[in-house]
Amino acid sequence: MSQQVFWIAYAASNAVALLLLIAARYYPRLARFLYFLLFAWASWINTKTALYNPADYLNYSAYAVSFYRDFIGGWFAQHVTPMVLFIASGQALIALSMWAKGLLFRLGCIGGMLFLLGIAPLGVAAAFPFSLIAGAGLWVLMRRSGDRWLWER
Repeated sequence: MSQQVFWIAYAASNAVALLLLIAARYYPRLARFLYFLLFAWASWINTKTALYNPADYLNYSAYAVSFYRDFIGGWFAQHVTPMVLFIASGQALIALSMWAKGLLFRLGCIGGMLFLLGIAPLGVAAAFPFSLIAGAGLWVLMRRSGDRWLWER
């Protein structure tokens, strides 16, 4: 990926995070659906990449903070596929939780916030501060929404 394409994707990712945060505040049903799409897409991409190009994940170490860089180059490098498939399963569960209500919805929001917080140390490779802004949107959603199924008015 060229530098120009990288920075366009970086800016677009952070614009999406801001839109998610705004939607969480003013249009929670739309935000829940958008978070569903985001985590479902991430799950699909991570599953596909883990199965067909697992070494791609080792490139993230170039942008990560030192303890993440050491982890990626060490244990993670030896267990990429099962670890990423585990993460993708969690992302799928987070996506599905956006359709739920009550405890299932709140657990999905918490899982999403933890995931997004967990990728923040990857730096610009995870479009930092995308994960913090998107996580804040999940916090807003968890506090404002969740007493109804997504399809209920």
